[in-house]
Amino acid sequence: MPYDERLVGPMRAELTRLGITELKTVAEVDAKLGDPRGTQLLFVNSVCGCAAGAARPAMALALRHQVRPQALLTVFAGQDVDAAARARSYFADYQPSSPSIALLKDGEVVYFLHRYQIEGRGPDAIAADLKAAFDQHCTA
Repeated sequence: MPYDERLVGPMRAELTRLGITELKTVAEVDAKLGDPRGTQLLFVNSVCGCAAGAARPAMALALRHQVRPQALLTVFAGQDVDAAARARSYFADYQPSSPSIALLKDGEVVYFLHRYQIEGRGPDAIAADLKAAFDQHCTA
Protein backbone atom coordinates (compact mmCIF):
# COMPACT_ATOMS: atom_id res chain seq x y z
CA MET A 1 0.00 0.00 0.00
CA PRO A 2 1.45 3.40 -0.98
CA TYR A 3 2.45 5.83 1.73
CA ASP A 4 0.64 9.12 2.22
CA GLU A 5 1.87 11.69 -0.30
CA ARG A 6 2.63 14.11 2.56
CA LEU A 7 5.37 11.70 3.61
CA VAL A 8 6.50 10.69 0.14
CA GLY A 9 6.38 14.17 -1.41
CA PRO A 10 9.59 15.39 0.26
CA MET A 11 11.34 12.16 -0.78
CA ARG A 12 10.32 12.78 -4.38
CA ALA A 13 11.38 16.43 -4.15
CA GLU A 14 14.90 15.53 -3.00
CA LEU A 15 15.50 14.21 -6.50
CA THR A 16 13.37 16.53 -8.63
CA ARG A 17 15.11 19.56 -7.07
CA LEU A 18 18.32 18.12 -8.55
CA GLY A 19 16.82 18.28 -12.03
CA ILE A 20 15.90 14.59 -12.15
CA THR A 21 12.71 13.91 -14.13
CA GLU A 22 10.18 11.83 -12.25
CA LEU A 23 8.36 9.16 -14.24
CA LYS A 24 5.00 8.28 -12.68
CA THR A 25 3.32 6.33 -15.49
CA VAL A 26 4.16 3.52 -17.88
CA ALA A 27 3.76 5.96 -20.79
CA GLU A 28 6.29 8.36 -19.25
CA VAL A 29 8.77 5.52 -18.69
CA ASP A 30 8.41 4.28 -22.26
CA ALA A 31 8.72 7.80 -23.67
CA LYS A 32 12.06 8.29 -21.91
CA LEU A 33 13.63 4.83 -21.75
CA GLY A 34 12.13 3.72 -25.06
CA ASP A 35 14.50 6.11 -26.86
CA PRO A 36 17.81 4.44 -26.06
CA ARG A 37 20.16 7.04 -27.53
CA GLY A 38 22.83 8.46 -25.26
CA THR A 39 23.26 7.99 -21.54
CA GLN A 40 20.38 7.70 -19.11
CA LEU A 41 20.51 7.36 -15.35
CA LEU A 42 17.48 5.85 -13.64
CA PHE A 43 17.19 6.12 -9.85
CA VAL A 44 14.67 3.70 -8.32
CA ASN A 45 13.60 5.68 -5.27
CA SER A 46 12.34 4.18 -2.03
CA VAL A 47 11.04 5.16 1.40
CA CYS A 48 13.70 3.06 3.17
CA GLY A 49 16.39 4.47 5.40
CA CYS A 50 19.25 3.66 3.03
CA ALA A 51 17.55 5.73 0.32
CA ALA A 52 17.16 8.67 2.69
CA GLY A 53 20.50 8.41 4.46
CA ALA A 54 22.74 7.29 1.62
CA ALA A 55 21.34 6.95 -1.90
CA ARG A 56 19.58 10.31 -2.36
CA PRO A 57 22.40 12.30 -0.70
CA ALA A 58 24.92 10.38 -2.84
CA MET A 59 22.99 11.31 -5.96
CA ALA A 60 23.13 14.98 -4.97
CA LEU A 61 26.89 14.74 -4.55
CA ALA A 62 27.43 12.79 -7.77
CA LEU A 63 25.45 15.28 -9.84
CA ARG A 64 27.88 18.05 -8.90
CA HIS A 65 30.42 16.19 -11.05
CA GLN A 66 31.39 17.73 -14.38
CA VAL A 67 30.63 14.52 -16.29
CA ARG A 68 27.00 13.41 -16.05
CA PRO A 69 24.48 11.29 -17.93
CA GLN A 70 22.44 13.06 -20.58
CA ALA A 71 19.08 12.08 -19.05
CA LEU A 72 18.38 11.93 -15.31
CA LEU A 73 15.27 9.94 -14.42
CA THR A 74 13.57 8.47 -11.37
CA VAL A 75 10.69 6.17 -10.49
CA PHE A 76 9.36 5.58 -6.99
CA ALA A 77 9.09 1.90 -6.07
CA GLY A 78 6.07 1.05 -3.96
CA GLN A 79 4.38 4.31 -4.96
CA ASP A 80 4.17 4.41 -8.73
CA VAL A 81 4.04 0.65 -8.99
CA ASP A 82 3.31 0.29 -12.71
CA ALA A 83 5.94 2.86 -13.69
CA ALA A 84 8.56 1.18 -11.50
CA ALA A 85 7.75 -2.24 -12.94
CA ARG A 86 8.03 -0.92 -16.48
CA ALA A 87 11.32 0.83 -15.71
CA ARG A 88 12.71 -2.37 -14.25
CA SER A 89 11.77 -4.18 -17.47
CA TYR A 90 14.47 -2.12 -19.21
CA PHE A 91 17.08 -3.78 -16.98
CA ALA A 92 15.38 -7.11 -16.33
CA ASP A 93 18.70 -8.97 -16.08
CA TYR A 94 19.19 -7.28 -12.70
CA GLN A 95 17.36 -8.37 -9.56
CA PRO A 96 14.75 -5.75 -8.54
CA SER A 97 16.22 -3.55 -5.85
CA SER A 98 14.97 -0.46 -4.05
CA PRO A 99 16.75 1.81 -3.97
CA SER A 100 18.92 1.17 -6.97
CA ILE A 101 20.57 3.16 -9.71
CA ALA A 102 20.97 2.04 -13.32
CA LEU A 103 23.17 3.77 -15.89
CA LEU A 104 22.22 2.94 -19.46
CA LYS A 105 24.15 3.79 -22.60
CA ASP A 106 22.35 3.45 -25.91
CA GLY A 107 19.77 1.25 -24.20
CA GLU A 108 22.20 -1.14 -22.49
CA VAL A 109 22.91 -1.20 -18.77
CA VAL A 110 26.57 -0.31 -18.29
CA TYR A 111 26.46 0.17 -14.50
CA PHE A 112 24.03 -0.94 -11.81
CA LEU A 113 24.07 -0.12 -8.12
CA HIS A 114 21.98 -2.53 -6.01
CA ARG A 115 20.56 -1.85 -2.57
CA TYR A 116 23.17 -4.15 -1.00
CA GLN A 117 25.85 -1.87 -2.46
CA ILE A 118 24.16 1.13 -0.81
CA GLU A 119 23.30 -0.23 2.64
CA GLY A 120 25.91 0.49 5.27
CA ARG A 121 27.87 2.89 3.06
CA GLY A 122 28.03 6.64 3.26
CA PRO A 123 26.96 9.08 0.57
CA ASP A 124 30.57 10.06 -0.26
CA ALA A 125 31.57 6.47 -1.08
CA ILE A 126 28.46 5.87 -3.17
CA ALA A 127 28.90 9.19 -4.99
CA ALA A 128 32.51 8.25 -5.79
CA ASP A 129 31.28 5.02 -7.41
CA LEU A 130 28.70 6.94 -9.42
CA LYS A 131 31.21 9.55 -10.57
CA ALA A 132 33.60 6.81 -11.67
CA ALA A 133 30.77 5.25 -13.71
CA PHE A 134 29.96 8.66 -15.22
CA ASP A 135 33.61 9.16 -16.15
CA GLN A 136 33.75 5.75 -17.79
CA HIS A 137 30.47 5.83 -19.71
CA CYS A 138 29.40 9.47 -20.19
CA THR A 139 30.95 12.40 -22.01
CA ALA A 140 31.64 15.82 -20.53
